[in-house]
Amino acid sequence: MPVFAPYGQAFNQTRQLYLATDLKVAQTHWSRLRGLLGVAAGDFGNGRGLWIRPCRGVHTLAMRFPIDVIYLDRAGTVVHVEHNLQPWRFSPVRMQAASILELPSHTVARTGTALGDRIEIKMRETD
Repeated sequence: MPVFAPYGQAFNQTRQLYLATDLKVAQTHWSRLRGLLGVAAGDFGNGRGLWIRPCRGVHTLAMRFPIDVIYLDRAGTVVHVEHNLQPWRFSPVRMQAASILELPSHTVARTGTALGDRIEIKMRETD
């Protein structure tokens, strides 16, 4: 997985479940543009995630595996979800979104994450 810093965790407070325990953040122009490009499916398994901020929509151009996409507003509330977004696709733009979580495919279904859920993201600086 590309090196992003800082890193942390995404926790669904509504469901009391972790969405990602190894969460990277993309918050510069280049890290947001790059996203998960070049990442192998085996390197983006359960527990992994990428938090893109600011962000209102993503693409999976040149990616080699599907992902789940969770759109969050400024308060961390889920405002839109894309299940199993396939490679070479564009997700819709949602103007109410402030950031997006990219997660391994089927994470949303496995955790029961839904519209209106409150997601807490805790970041810490790398060692």
